[in-house]
Amino acid sequence: MKLEGKLFKQNIVIRQATVTKDMPELSFVKELECALIDLCHTLEVPIPLWISKNTHEFAAFRQTLFFADQYTETVSFDRFQIRLL
Repeated sequence: MKLEGKLFKQNIVIRQATVTKDMPELSFVKELECALIDLCHTLEVPIPLWISKNTHEFAAFRQTLFFADQYTETVSFDRFQIRLL
């Protein structure tokens, strides 16, 4: 699994990174969770709250957005986009 993440502030990409996970022994959901955690650590951002909106977007479009209200901490960006490559 290859997951790309981009941080946006006022529609400008301020940081981006890609992580690759190859864990065939895990389910897709667990592999996605591990990749998201690694991506957040790479970008040095807190891990967002995954809500049902994210599940629907990811299933339909292979990408989803996280906004500032999905974090328990204050963040310095407007949105965080992840995309399955």
